Amino acid sequence: MSKQTYKVCFCFRRRFRLAASEAPEDIKAIFNEYSEKGVMGLDELRRFLVEVQREESATVEDAQAVMDSLSELKHLNILHRRGLDLEAFFRYLFGDINSPLNPKLGVHHDMDAPLSHYFVYTGHNSYLTGNQLSSDCSDVPIINALRNGVRVIELDIWPSATKDTINVLHGRTLTTPVELIKCLRSIKEYAFIASEYPVVITLEDHLTPDLQSKVAEMITQTFGDMVFSPGPECLKEFPSPESLKKRVIISTKPPKEYLQAKGVDVKDTGLNTAEESAKEGPWGKEVKSFGVDIDDDKDDDLDEVDEEYEEDPKSQQNAAPEYKHLIAIHAGKGKGGMQDWLRVDPDKVRRLSLSENELRKAILTYGKDIVRFTERNLLRVYPKGIRFDSSNYNPLIGWMHGAQMVAFNMQGYGRSLWLMHGMFKANGGCGYVKKPDFLLKAGPDGKVFEPKDMLPIKVTLRVTVFMGEGWYYDFKKTHFDAYSPPDFYARLGIAGVPGDTVMKKTKALEDNWIPNWDEVFEFPLRAPELALLRIEVHEYDMSEKDDFAGQTCLPVSELRKGIRAVPLHSEKGDKYNSVKLLMRFDFV
Repeated sequence: MSKQTYKVCFCFRRRFRLAASEAPEDIKAIFNEYSEKGVMGLDELRRFLVEVQREESATVEDAQAVMDSLSELKHLNILHRRGLDLEAFFRYLFGDINSPLNPKLGVHHDMDAPLSHYFVYTGHNSYLTGNQLSSDCSDVPIINALRNGVRVIELDIWPSATKDTINVLHGRTLTTPVELIKCLRSIKEYAFIASEYPVVITLEDHLTPDLQSKVAEMITQTFGDMVFSPGPECLKEFPSPESLKKRVIISTKPPKEYLQAKGVDVKDTGLNTAEESAKEGPWGKEVKSFGVDIDDDKDDDLDEVDEEYEEDPKSQQNAAPEYKHLIAIHAGKGKGGMQDWLRVDPDKVRRLSLSENELRKAILTYGKDIVRFTERNLLRVYPKGIRFDSSNYNPLIGWMHGAQMVAFNMQGYGRSLWLMHGMFKANGGCGYVKKPDFLLKAGPDGKVFEPKDMLPIKVTLRVTVFMGEGWYYDFKKTHFDAYSPPDFYARLGIAGVPGDTVMKKTKALEDNWIPNWDEVFEFPLRAPELALLRIEVHEYDMSEKDDFAGQTCLPVSELRKGIRAVPLHSEKGDKYNSVKLLMRFDFV
C-alpha cells in the first residue's frame, strides 16, 4: 500500500514540476514580484490576492487558508515552512480553491421579486432518456435534471391503455411510457437537493375530467402542503422565489381532448385543426407579414397544435374542480393572433408558450411587446417539433427578450446546452437568475430594451489564455493522434446580444500535452448582464474534423478577476477530472 501511495505522489509531484517549468513568462514574473529568494510568504501572498486577484478585502487569514489548502504538499517538500515556492504557487493557481466563479457567493441575487423577474432553469419533455420519437420515458432524467438544479419539469400526461390511470410519454410517438405517480414521487424526493427554490411542474394535459381528478389526488397525496395552491382564479401577481422555498407549483392549461369529448366545437375556441394549422400556422394570415414561407414550418405548426391549447370558458366548466384548484400558473394563448397573445392584463398574470420558430417570427414585429409582456407574465419557449434528436436552439434569443422559461432538452448536448449550463452557474446554481433591470422596466422616455440596438459599450472584458493542463491524465495517449502529442488550440468568445456575440481563437501549438498559448483577447460588451463567456479547446487535425478537447461557459457578470483555473467539461457537460485552463480576467 505504501509503495502504491509513493507512486501516486511521485506522479503528482512530477506533474506540477513539469507544468511549473513550462509556466508562461508572465506567471513567472508575477511570482518573482511577489516572492523573495524564491519563496512567497504570507504577507506577499496576501498582497498578491489583493493586487492581482482583486480580492480587495483579503486578509492574512485568507492567505493562510490558501496555504492550508496546500498542506498535503508538505509531504512532497514543495511547500516551504516560510511560504510557497513556484511549484506550490502553481498548485494554488490550478487548484479548485482558485475557480473562476466564487463558491462563497452562494445565492446573492434579490430573491424577493415576483417569479416573472427571473430566468428559470427549464426542462422540455423532462422524462425522455434520448430522442423525441423512440426513446424510453423514465423518471431518471427527471432526477438528473433536479440534481443539476433544473427548476421546471415538464410532463406530458396521457391516459393509459386501460384508460383508468395516467402515463407520462411523448404522445403519438414510439416512446415507452412511465407511470405519472413514479415521476411525481421522484420529483418529491429530489426536488430540493440542489436548490431550495420552487419547482414548477408544467403539465401538457391530454386527459378527461375523471382522470384529471385522479391527477389531482396523486399530486395532493404525493406533495401535501408542498403544493402552492392559490385557488382556481388567476394570480394578480406572481409570488417571489423566496416566499415559495421548498414549494411545488403546478402550471397547465385545459386540454383539447376533453373539449372534444364534451362536444365543444374546437373552432369555437379559436383553435384550428391540425390540417388547417399546417396550412396557416398558429399565426393565421398574420404570418405573411414576417415574410416566411409557411411550408418551411409545417412540422413545427403541427407540433404547436399538440403542445398548446387555447384557454376557453367552456373548457374550464368541464375541468375537474379539484384539478383546477391546483393550477397556480395558468397557461394559454386566448383567441386572436400574436398581438392578443401578448396583451398585458393589469388584473392577472399568466404563462404563454411559444415554439422557437414562433418566437423568431414574433420578434420581427412584436419584439417590444414581448419584453413588455415578460415584465409581469411568464413566457415559455420550447424546441421546434422537428428536433427529433433532442437538440436545442440558441437560448439567448429568448433571454434577451425577457423569456423566463427557455425550455431545453436536458438529455441532449451541444453548444446551445452549454450556454444553458453557463447561465445557471450564476446565483449559486439555485436555478433562478435575476433578470437585468433593463428587461424589467422601461428606460428613459419609456424606451423598451431592443437587443439589436447598437448600444454603448459598458465595459471591456480582457481575457488572457495562459496555458492548459490535464489532458495527459484524462485521455488515452492515442486519443487525439496515434503517433504524436496533440496540437491544441482554444476558441473563446461571447454569447449575448447581437452586438456582443463573437468568437476568436488562439494559435494551434504542435505536439504538446501542456499547451502554453499566452495570448490576450478583448471583448467590448454592450450588455454584460446577459453575456456568457464561451470557452472551447480543440485538437487541430489536418485531414479530418478537429477533435473536441473540452468546453465550459461562464456568466460574465460573476467572473472573478485575476488569474484563475478554469475546469473544462465534456460535450455532455461532465467535468473532467484534470483538464483545466489557466486564464486571467480583467475588466477595463
